[in-house]
Amino acid sequence: MKSKTLAAWLAFIGGPLGLHRFYLYGLGDLLGWLLPLPTALGIYGIQRVQALGQDDQLSWLLIPLLGFTLAGCALRAILYGLTPVEIWNARFNPRAPTDARPGRTHWGTIFAIAMSLMLGATVLMASLAYSFQHYFEFQIEEARKISQPLD
Repeated sequence: MKSKTLAAWLAFIGGPLGLHRFYLYGLGDLLGWLLPLPTALGIYGIQRVQALGQDDQLSWLLIPLLGFTLAGCALRAILYGLTPVEIWNARFNPRAPTDARPGRTHWGTIFAIAMSLMLGATVLMASLAYSFQHYFEFQIEEARKISQPLD
């Protein structure tokens, strides 16, 4: 029996490592094995910024991968938590009655949804702001190079 509440918490806490996918679909789930890749690349981008500074262009591409992965997993946790009990049990507990306990929503599910909404929205906005800020700074620097008079 697959619990909706546990799946929501796994997506929120361990989503970037694919834990919710392994819980629901087993260890053979390809997407579960692929989720740690953008997470690891984003962490590598953070390490590059710490080592090389804010001007490292590769880190500008890598860091948002971590943010978008976190935000996507938070969205997945919200979707798990808001799935109606009949649909949840039909999809993940097909042999159980449609109103079986693992598919029901309770306070633990609500807290997972609320935490996912707060963290997911924050991380998504921060990732977008970081990406756009560095993109526009790069554009300004390139425009300055072009506008410099040739000697």
